[in-house]
Amino acid sequence: MAAVCALMGMVLSAAPAIAEEYDSKDSGHPLRIVGYVLHPVGVTLDYLILRPAFWVGSHEPFRTLFGRTD
Repeated sequence: MAAVCALMGMVLSAAPAIAEEYDSKDSGHPLRIVGYVLHPVGVTLDYLILRPAFWVGSHEPFRTLFGRTD
């Protein structure tokens, strides 16, 4: 019970995080907007193509074929 009270005390006494101020010069930059759009595409390609290819290339006979050494 004491541990629960101590945990609740820490949670309730924690100060909220201070949010960063909005800067219209940085937020509307065209490359930032392109990055927001393309990031999910890159993550999807990473998980669907690159990670499985790395896994396949790390096993024989592909390991020797691609010249991978540890």
